[in-house]
Amino acid sequence: MSKLLLLDCDSTLSALEGIDELGRLRGPATFKAVEDMTNAAMNGGTPMEAIFAKRLDIIQPTKAELESIGALYISTVEPTAVATLTQLRAAGWTIIIVSGGFTQAIRPLADFLGIARVEAVVLKFKPDGSYAGFDETCPTCRTKGKNEVARRLRAEFKATTVVMVGDGASDLEVKGDADVMIGFGRYTQRPKVVAGADQFITSLDQLPACLG
Repeated sequence: MSKLLLLDCDSTLSALEGIDELGRLRGPATFKAVEDMTNAAMNGGTPMEAIFAKRLDIIQPTKAELESIGALYISTVEPTAVATLTQLRAAGWTIIIVSGGFTQAIRPLADFLGIARVEAVVLKFKPDGSYAGFDETCPTCRTKGKNEVARRLRAEFKATTVVMVGDGASDLEVKGDADVMIGFGRYTQRPKVVAGADQFITSLDQLPACLG
């Protein structure tokens, strides 16, 4: 039996929202449009399905641009993440990133943090590196997709305890399928998450005390 710690990536393990940074590459108007859609979903007003494909269609990110976001994630890593995750691994926690972000961008950060498993959304690219869509079978591209992942991982790891940590509405949704949902607010504090989370922290080094 095991203890699973499921961590959101954007605005949790890193200061960035990767999709917004991709939007920034297309100029201020695109950045604003993408950021507004991201916030609408993260604050809990807009279903993820309504914006997921739309943001990517607007941006048309290239493979090279996605890789550049991977480097940005590392340079903006949450300052207490490395030490905290090392401490929690020693205490017997299995740590997995569960994100509505993009696998290819998150993977470098996961490697940097020593996290083997990433449950996110795989983007597709043509041979020349141009955008060719995303893998729509990835659960986290849709509403309650993180719940689906949490249930699957609980069964796979025969976990006695599952904890979800994140800043957004999609993390809060996992509350019914995780034993504990911990809201995270170093980078952004969303009222719905502050109100609904079982616990709320503003720095990852507060996690060990929560997990006791």
